[in-house]
Amino acid sequence: MQKLKIALVLDDSLDTPDGVQQYVLAVGRWLSQEGHSVHYLVGHTTRTDIKHIHSLGRNVQVRFNQNRMSIPLPVSKRAIADLFRKEQFDVIHVQMPYSPMLGERVIMAAPQHAAVIGTFHVVPHSRLVLEANRALSILLGRSLKRFDRVIAVSDQAALLAKKTFRQDSVVVPNTIDLEPFYRAKSFPEFDHTRTVVFLGRLVPRKGAAYLLDAVNYIERHQLIEDSKWRVLVCGKGPLANELAMYIQKHHLQDRVTLTGFVDEVDKPRFLASADVVVFPSTGGESFGIVLIEGFAAARGVVLGGNNPGYAAVLRDHPENLFDPKNTKGFADILVRNLRSAELRQKARAWQQVAGRQYDIPVVGKQILAVYSSALRKRRK
Repeated sequence: MQKLKIALVLDDSLDTPDGVQQYVLAVGRWLSQEGHSVHYLVGHTTRTDIKHIHSLGRNVQVRFNQNRMSIPLPVSKRAIADLFRKEQFDVIHVQMPYSPMLGERVIMAAPQHAAVIGTFHVVPHSRLVLEANRALSILLGRSLKRFDRVIAVSDQAALLAKKTFRQDSVVVPNTIDLEPFYRAKSFPEFDHTRTVVFLGRLVPRKGAAYLLDAVNYIERHQLIEDSKWRVLVCGKGPLANELAMYIQKHHLQDRVTLTGFVDEVDKPRFLASADVVVFPSTGGESFGIVLIEGFAAARGVVLGGNNPGYAAVLRDHPENLFDPKNTKGFADILVRNLRSAELRQKARAWQQVAGRQYDIPVVGKQILAVYSSALRKRRK
């Protein structure tokens, strides 16, 4: 395939380690390794460790889909036009949904020779968010007609893209560079105790509070006979103080540790230290990229809350899904896997194989195939 000049477009900043940012960076690194020229057209970004970042404007913090994110203030149309004249991109790859203030302006300035690709990432957590996306699609109406091809990262994301943005899409799964996770070594201090790891933002829908309820249930009912197990809650967020107070109130200090923020370098090691990785998210997940990281790194089983995004990844292993709000059921699945080394070993065997289908060398080729198809369509 010819070498392409590609613009990866994201309304948000690249300074945060959230899921869409990880997707953009993984795709960008792999495309660059394959010899393509990759530029990042993004909201306000300060990092300098990546080449060809074009920080197009300032951003403000908002809440969306029970997440905090930043959105751009209006970006200069002249600056976009100047950039396009200078760089002559072959492919403009936009992360969806996008803002009228940045993404739409980039799309509307796209030269006719360039293929415009979208990747749709979102599954709504509520009817309000669904309606907000419908309203946004009205605002973006003209720019939506410019897409040559649209990718959705899951079946659920594809349904939302069709329902709200009237976009047909091809499902190409979410992706990340998994090699750091496959290579990860555990922290030695966790090698001789069964370890449960939660890793995520400390916000309501990610479910850390439900995990503490389940742990408290296990302790009160003495469901695990010995004391050689522990729980690491890794992450930061607005619930941190509330969770700390819960741990103290229920005397769980010897069982549960709040580690605080875990950076991207240490994240694989925490997952590699886990006999049980648990993600009790209640919804709003378009895809379970965190499950895939756990597949690659964990020495045991990966469990996920039974929301559509996680259920899609675990469809062949429903025994690894649970209802986070059902405290007894949550406690039971933790106990079952903490007690059984055989269950953990069997899970690790299939997880190590299953994760490979989401690794960037596999998914990257599928994305390039979409680019090729769109360019052929554009050049007819």
